[in-house]
Amino acid sequence: MVSGNMFYRRKRSWRANDLVSRSTLQLLDFDDGSPPEYAWRRKLSSHANRLKEFNVTFREAFKMMKLGLRLWSYIREEASHGRKAPIDPFTRESDRPSASQGVPLGGMGSGSISRGFRGEFKHWQIIPGSCEMSAVMANQFSVTRNPAMMVYHPGIGNYEVIVLHTMHYFLERGLSMMIVNTGKERAKVSLVMTWAVDFPIILAVTTANGNPPVTFAVAACENQNVNVTVLPAFGLSGESSITAREMWGTLLQDGCFDRDNFSAGPSMPSSLGDTVCAAVCASTWVEPNGRCTVVFSLAWSSPKIKFKKGNEYYRRYTKFYGTSPRSAINLVQDSLMKYKHWEEEIDKWQSPILHDERLPEWYKVILFNELYFLVAGGTVWIDSESLMDDTNEMLNSRLPEDSDLPLCDSTRKSAVPLIGLTPHIIDDRENVGKFLYLEGIEYFMWCTYDVHFYASFALLELFPKIELSIQRDFATAVLREDRSRVRFLADGTWGTRKVIGAVAHDLGAHDPWHELNAYNIHDTSRWKDLNPKFVLQVYRDFAATCDMSFGKDVWPAVCTAMEYMEQFDHDGDGMIENDGFPDQTYDAWTVRGVSAYCGCLWLAALQAAAALARSLGHHDYAERCMVKFAKAKPVFEAKLWNGSYFNYDSGTSYNSRSIHADQLAGQWYTASSGLPPLFDEDRIKCTLQKIFDYNVMRVKGGRMGAVNGMHPNGKVDETCMQSREIWTGVTYSLAATMLLHGMDSQAFTTAEGIFIAGWSEEGYGYWFQTPEAWTIDGHYRSLIYMRPLAIWAMQYALSPPRSILEAPKVNTMDRTSYISPSTLQFLQDSVRKMTPKNSCFGSNSLNCDEC
Repeated sequence: MVSGNMFYRRKRSWRANDLVSRSTLQLLDFDDGSPPEYAWRRKLSSHANRLKEFNVTFREAFKMMKLGLRLWSYIREEASHGRKAPIDPFTRESDRPSASQGVPLGGMGSGSISRGFRGEFKHWQIIPGSCEMSAVMANQFSVTRNPAMMVYHPGIGNYEVIVLHTMHYFLERGLSMMIVNTGKERAKVSLVMTWAVDFPIILAVTTANGNPPVTFAVAACENQNVNVTVLPAFGLSGESSITAREMWGTLLQDGCFDRDNFSAGPSMPSSLGDTVCAAVCASTWVEPNGRCTVVFSLAWSSPKIKFKKGNEYYRRYTKFYGTSPRSAINLVQDSLMKYKHWEEEIDKWQSPILHDERLPEWYKVILFNELYFLVAGGTVWIDSESLMDDTNEMLNSRLPEDSDLPLCDSTRKSAVPLIGLTPHIIDDRENVGKFLYLEGIEYFMWCTYDVHFYASFALLELFPKIELSIQRDFATAVLREDRSRVRFLADGTWGTRKVIGAVAHDLGAHDPWHELNAYNIHDTSRWKDLNPKFVLQVYRDFAATCDMSFGKDVWPAVCTAMEYMEQFDHDGDGMIENDGFPDQTYDAWTVRGVSAYCGCLWLAALQAAAALARSLGHHDYAERCMVKFAKAKPVFEAKLWNGSYFNYDSGTSYNSRSIHADQLAGQWYTASSGLPPLFDEDRIKCTLQKIFDYNVMRVKGGRMGAVNGMHPNGKVDETCMQSREIWTGVTYSLAATMLLHGMDSQAFTTAEGIFIAGWSEEGYGYWFQTPEAWTIDGHYRSLIYMRPLAIWAMQYALSPPRSILEAPKVNTMDRTSYISPSTLQFLQDSVRKMTPKNSCFGSNSLNCDEC
């Protein structure tokens, strides 16, 4: 485990040679503005190294050359229409990423501004899909003291104590600052927050490219000890009525601004391309051995969201604050008045986990900090009433009567009624609005579903109604069709954008909810993992929330999704087969025949669909699913089980015997949903131990996470880019699976590798920008990515919902109670013929050394 001195603990984790004296610590211990017991921390002097991006090998580049040319052409075409391509590996930001990221500011769905740990404001994401990486250095905190002397200027880092002078200490928690005077003289200290925006969003209102306006508000809390003055407007150029030089001169001379500025009225809206600034100054006298807390607040209001293809919506907060851009004033006032209450509520929420002595300290730190993505992941949360204008258009886009892809194939005896398409676009009975979040900053697609499969545990745990809303959106999409033609860039073929029965890859990019499947590398209607993942997520959410109306709403889509998959059972043995291309979330890793990843998901989906059917009273459908399960399971095990783990696929290539870190994804969801295990418990643990011994511990001694592919000889599988990568979210999900099967030590060691490599000071610097993947030498791919939210699957495994804990436990053999006697006899005969001979489980004890 990582040593405790990496963590900020008031009582016992300070090093002897650290910045703060014991007397000052005693002062901090009695102040409510002191840092939390567990916190990620950095010194201002910490080195912010440049992050290194991954490189493809020559062989990989050669294989992807045609794809690259098509992608480059497509990116240029989209740019000609003023749109951003969903994937653009060719455009690079002028400000290269570095290990300087800090906690983002903002709320879910209202835009975000990230902060470096040195205090700079950067990573602006207020306009959906737009991210400006560079810091705006005019936006900062500055501190002066009397006599006039600038002692600190660039900005203040979060959760950090910084020496300002031999007699002063300064602490910041968010935008709440505390000054401690450990000297012998009374001192006057002035803190100034200046704010300017010199990328397309300007202080007052104007934005570029026809985007809705944005208004910023900056304020400080005045009380009997703190005097607040303002400068409503100044400029960075000599043409302004008040320049920045004059502003600083006034501040250094007087330590405050003119009180008459309060009657000057609001600043005027800017012109496009201008830079307009404002400043708020809070001054206070601090007595010897005294302290004073000063609170600043920053808020912004951009009530409308406009997507590139024209649709506009109001953000969720407008339901409570109205649609005026000047609601920023009310937001900033509320934050100053209520922030203490908010912090108290956050402490109540976090306290049970933070005070759980069974959990390692590093886990507590990253569990909550990985939630940064729900703010900084380009999230959009809209008020559902603003979808009303689109309702008629959506309802009119019904399935044509002559469609060659009906909702139901009558030859399959579907349980789905022949229904018309009535999308529940404005179905908001739970009053939660509509929610979107990006796959990643570099992958511009909303709610990418194969990735949401991993990340959704965070939403289910913390915002279950939002999670159910997303599932309803995808259930609606299952029953929709979009016949527009799309060119798939991997092979250059043309196909249909959205096929009925296929689960959408994503909810779109430039026209979400309406134009689905922005992803166009492969034809995802041929992917083998999306439909099973939909069924598994639906049942997990149903089991966790006990929401019967949700189950009934999505039931037609579940049946349609399951029946759609039958076309991929090419030989009629009940098990689906992959088609010799990367038809899964690992979209650069080819799969042939039966695969451990997709096959396990299919088995789990059959069982989940049966469980949902029984809960809704569709017992005939449940029996059909269990018949298919009983038929498919022995096929899966006969073709893939090799005595110690499941082969990557049933093909004959060299990598077919690779140890895939994600091979038990279906079992992960099965256990998370309270369903019987797919395989014998000994076999599951043997597989997990094999993955731990090879994919985890044979890569830098377990200090990196789990590599996706590992050959049985202990060498990393370098078949493709993705087989040799370590996926952060997959590592977390693997750890969750281990927890669900009582392998706690292996689980925390596995997940700790992500902390060491990504979040610790000795690592590569990926805090608050956790990437999708890194290589064994620490080079990243796709920063600020959705999948690492899967760490909440670990917490879900540690503290499952009561409905899961109290669900009746069904033994694996009891599945036969759902199958008629004649069908059971037929299946038992089939199973005896297919039972694999190789087995390392001669007894009930687990001994993987013999496998």
